[in-house]
Amino acid sequence: MNKQINKIFMSAMIAACGLSMVGCTDLDETLYDTISSEQHEFSETELEHTIAPVYSSLRSVYWGWFGMSDIMDMSSDVWGVPSRIGIGWGDLYVSMHKHQLNSNIGFFQVNWENNYAGVNACNKILANKAIASNEDIVAQVRAYRALYYYNLFDLYRNIPLDTTYVHEAGWTPEQSDPKVVYNWIESELNAVAEKCPSKVEMGKINKYAAHMLLAKLYLNHNAWFKDDTDKTWYSKSLDEINKVIAGPFSLAPNYSDNFKEDISTSPEIIFGIPLENKYAGGNYMANLWIHNAGRARWNFSGWATGGGIVFPQFLDTYETGDTRMDNTWTGGQQYAMDGTAITADGEPLIYTKELHSIDNPGCYPFESYRLIKYEIKSGDFGTNYDDVPYFRLADAYMMKAECLLRLGQDEQTAADLVTRVRARNFKADPSKATITVAQLKGGSNYKYGHRENQGTLGGEDKWIITNEGGADIEFGGLLDEYAKEFVCEAHRRDELIRFNIKGTNMNVYNGKSWFCKDAVTDRNGDLFPIPKSAMDGNPKLKQNPGYGSTTSN
Repeated sequence: MNKQINKIFMSAMIAACGLSMVGCTDLDETLYDTISSEQHEFSETELEHTIAPVYSSLRSVYWGWFGMSDIMDMSSDVWGVPSRIGIGWGDLYVSMHKHQLNSNIGFFQVNWENNYAGVNACNKILANKAIASNEDIVAQVRAYRALYYYNLFDLYRNIPLDTTYVHEAGWTPEQSDPKVVYNWIESELNAVAEKCPSKVEMGKINKYAAHMLLAKLYLNHNAWFKDDTDKTWYSKSLDEINKVIAGPFSLAPNYSDNFKEDISTSPEIIFGIPLENKYAGGNYMANLWIHNAGRARWNFSGWATGGGIVFPQFLDTYETGDTRMDNTWTGGQQYAMDGTAITADGEPLIYTKELHSIDNPGCYPFESYRLIKYEIKSGDFGTNYDDVPYFRLADAYMMKAECLLRLGQDEQTAADLVTRVRARNFKADPSKATITVAQLKGGSNYKYGHRENQGTLGGEDKWIITNEGGADIEFGGLLDEYAKEFVCEAHRRDELIRFNIKGTNMNVYNGKSWFCKDAVTDRNGDLFPIPKSAMDGNPKLKQNPGYGSTTSN
């Protein structure tokens, strides 16, 4: 595969994806504004440019500011963004962490608009009769549309489902019953999966990626519909996962191989989003996490604000010898490329593991280990052009293990699969990679509970600590493995919603406390609020439960 060419064409029409879908109301425009004639026979290059918005929309969905890379983790138990004393941040990031949500928060508008822009781009392509005869293109576009709807369904559940590009003036969509949307996504993926290309190329949905998305749809079914009595959905997920595992994939020799600037050569990548120097950037993890002075370690000159924090409770779940710890986080004294100790404002730049609080008083500039999971390049690049591993084989292995455990069948196979994922991270002592069925089915090692220090730096500590632990979490050992393997890959929210607290109808996402976020007694938080901008633009929309008025004002 010529990765550069593929990346360029997917960037060529990125501006075309800017169509706002607030409220899904403004869909009227000339249908063939980029196409000279339905009778025109497109060359492969022309087809690629024509469908570029379908591909490039996903980049905005994932890496757009406030996008999926943020929304899926910042409300979870692994990392967040606090009020940084002397730096800034805070505000809506604090609200996300505490689950104090409302429809005005920018995260929800961005994800609604970006995903519907992707839907709209797909609908536009599929409405073009000149393209409809190309089965490969149509299958990919339909799979992409199903992916965008999957995201919307996952985040908001009560969404409009529209598969038509042209509408009468004044048309506004109605919300569809969640079961109708779910069944539509399932039907679409089943219809096109085997028609998608077998060839694995960055940015293009292949048949294995379509089966992977279908497997995730089935795996999340019972959590989404709050019914864990019907185990057949796990069997369906298992069937799809086996199709993925039978593909041309293998685990990369090293964990970090999946987070390089160029991941197209990693044998583990099932589906990836390409970013490319000069054409398409956006991976801002280095900018978000690294302290301004800490850039000297890599000699990158792009902006850096040191906003992100990783919670000590999560860091404590790493085992001694697990190299994912050092490949994902950096702490302690930081050193420049020439070996000299880095200082900031005359003080040694030492990242501390312990934190004060999310907002009372907040976190000080040097507090928290920093994320280095994605390759940080010198110059002004940082992580800006690092590709995204959207689906990878390790996830397929872990999902298969989860299905087997939930079905109560071939449990040793489940343990063997997780052990296989762990093995590359315990090369110094391979025996430590082995994990047992009992460990996976047992409780979590995460020490859940409220934990913050409301004192001031250098002053008296004022700890607030409650102890909830993780022993009561079903399949808690597997939940821990998901976190260590997929942190900062837009996974965690879904996993916390899917894993329950024993003897209750609550999941970990709502029913446990961590850092400065407290548990609640209902599961309204499983869904995010429909953004106010969408509600205002469409009087037919009703707000999700727990977020105030059910209709637009």
